[in-house]
Amino acid sequence: MFDRCLSRLRAAWKPFAAGRGAGLRIAAPPRALRHRYTAGFSLVAAAHFAVLPASAQESPPGRSIAIVRDAETEQLMRDYLRPILGAAGLPSGATEVVLVNDSSFNAFVADSHRIFINTGVITQAKTPNEVIGVLAHETGHIAGNHLARMHQAASQAGIIAAIGMIAGAGALVAGAAAGNGSVAGGGAAAITGGIGLGQRSLLSYQRGEEDAADRSALTFLQRTKQSAKGMIDTFKRLANEQLMIARYADPYAQSHPMARDRIANLETKAEASPYWDVKDPPALQARHDMVRAKLIAFTSSPQTALRQYPPSNTSLPARYARAVVAYRMGDPQEAQRQVDALIKSQPSNPYFWELKGQAMLDLGNPRGAIAPLQKAVSLAPSATPIRALYGQALVGAGDPASAKQAVTELNRVVQADPDDASAFRFLAMAYGAQGQTAMADLATARGMAAQGQLKQASHYAQRAKMGLKMGTPAWLQADDLVTRPSSKSGKN
Repeated sequence: MFDRCLSRLRAAWKPFAAGRGAGLRIAAPPRALRHRYTAGFSLVAAAHFAVLPASAQESPPGRSIAIVRDAETEQLMRDYLRPILGAAGLPSGATEVVLVNDSSFNAFVADSHRIFINTGVITQAKTPNEVIGVLAHETGHIAGNHLARMHQAASQAGIIAAIGMIAGAGALVAGAAAGNGSVAGGGAAAITGGIGLGQRSLLSYQRGEEDAADRSALTFLQRTKQSAKGMIDTFKRLANEQLMIARYADPYAQSHPMARDRIANLETKAEASPYWDVKDPPALQARHDMVRAKLIAFTSSPQTALRQYPPSNTSLPARYARAVVAYRMGDPQEAQRQVDALIKSQPSNPYFWELKGQAMLDLGNPRGAIAPLQKAVSLAPSATPIRALYGQALVGAGDPASAKQAVTELNRVVQADPDDASAFRFLAMAYGAQGQTAMADLATARGMAAQGQLKQASHYAQRAKMGLKMGTPAWLQADDLVTRPSSKSGKN
């Protein structure tokens, strides 16, 4: 019965399994993001920092973005953002940073409490100040309530026509970048023929909001006694990248000011700040270097990572990156040797213990992964992604005592992060290992609901209700999933 239960649960979850890396997970977005934050939607309805590349502008509407979960990176982003939120008069816990698995330099907001930032921002930024400048700009959008006002402006301009116009701009950019005159010309014709007074008004409004967010960012940086140099340096890099695009682009058909114009509007004021020459604290720079090395090692090819962090580089970030590469290349002995050396240098670093445990877990030794992940959890008890990995290792150990502990750990994870569908998947397996079939079905249902799969969630919730005592908290949770209108998530 135990084997049949686990087989059924694994089969149920197979379509929803997330890709994983040591200490880093890439997953489909949870329910709250799945139907709202797509490449197509963000072009019109999201306020963002950089001009999207042609590939993103041409992404089909409705394509989900891939979310990265990494405790170390998330904590660093929270520490970057906290002072900015205070300067903006926003509660420190009201806004979170969501990592997007994308190598391009871009960030955006799509509601009032989440800032989406591409991993490419972190891997391309050499200093914390550059990333902080991006976060300050996005906070400017939130503090200015730009999203709600932008929706109103889009409605007034005619949203369908605006989307068509922006698609034309994407074709123009793609043609210019590829040197394809016919494609660029077609995009230009679409823009020239499609832009009406209302559409130009919408884009003018968006550019005005971007200018306002830039100015707010300067204010926030000044209030927190930080330099705006990183923000200006980012605009200079973008300006260089836009040289070809600028030859073809109609400045009135852009959702963002061109980078050269943003520099002209901001540089003098930024340089006049008494904090212009302030450097990032060495400890913060060190943390940034570590996270940057980690992300490069995970998101680039091993060859690219090793070129950037060759064996001749004996710094801690370089050693960190090479340990990740060794793990990714399937060399368990070398990976463990390098990770053990990292732990010896910093025995209280939870992320080194996490990497050791995850490497063991992914290389087929869940029982061996328990001790290092337990150590990582003890060093970083609030890091839910690490606790989720610990719970996964406990499930993989395959004994009743470990399964019981897994239920405790994974329930703590889903209580703190109810959108973590992967944690629900392993929680279902932990319940199944104890023979608690109804609770396993309920965990499966809740995980599928977190993924926006409400039809499937209702099926498993109905089955869970049959084995749960009526009126208990678990039964009520299942009943809510059964009776929840499917229209909340659209078609399944």
